[in-house]
Amino acid sequence: MKKLILLLLIVPVVSFSQISNYNDKNTFKKGDINGIGKWYMGREIARVMGFQGIGWLERSNREKEENVSNLIQNMKIGSNDKIADIGAGSGYHVFRMAPLAKNGVVYAVDIQSEMLEAIKSKTELNKIKNIKTILGNEKSIQLPKNSVDKILMVDVYHEFNFPKEMIRSIKNALKPNGKLFLIEYRGEDSRVPIKKIHKMSEKQAVKEMEAAGFKLRENISNLPWQHCMIFIKKKKATTSVRKTGRVN
Repeated sequence: MKKLILLLLIVPVVSFSQISNYNDKNTFKKGDINGIGKWYMGREIARVMGFQGIGWLERSNREKEENVSNLIQNMKIGSNDKIADIGAGSGYHVFRMAPLAKNGVVYAVDIQSEMLEAIKSKTELNKIKNIKTILGNEKSIQLPKNSVDKILMVDVYHEFNFPKEMIRSIKNALKPNGKLFLIEYRGEDSRVPIKKIHKMSEKQAVKEMEAAGFKLRENISNLPWQHCMIFIKKKKATTSVRKTGRVN
């Protein structure tokens, strides 16, 4: 179990360029050794795990620890769905989703080209036609407006150097009735053997997502260590004018 905790933090990518974009929800102060020193809405942002940790993403006991099969079932993927896996890493979830969206497409989005190259190699080797790799950046997932039905983020949101900008980009790419699946290790549960900075509570996630214009539809509790939070876009309030026949 101790080995697992250490492996989660293997070879972090250190980036302090994000400090140049200050806003009223950001604070900069010394915090966790595995954090970047930037705080967003009261939460310190964790360092990104580098591509050298790809072996941990593909570990043989991941299904047992995370029950990825349940997660995929929770998504209720349709054959025509267009799905984006943000922070796709090695493509562990991408390759589970692609056969279900056989007439659609799965976008594997990551900011590390090495991760995307690993996905491309496996895609070509297995002659998979509905997986497309997208090189994103720290502020954008690089997908067009209203282009995807579902967005998946597995243990990656807490590492975004620019969470406000990234969630804005995600919201833009998601169709009006689309769903955002936010998967994070449960911060409320001390039994989950993961570093605190790599966890999120439901309360904190809702706080940040609501600020971005999302609302929590459901938090499915059938994963061993993680929240499976489903967010949808808030509906814009509409006002109706009743005709009175009077001139004011």
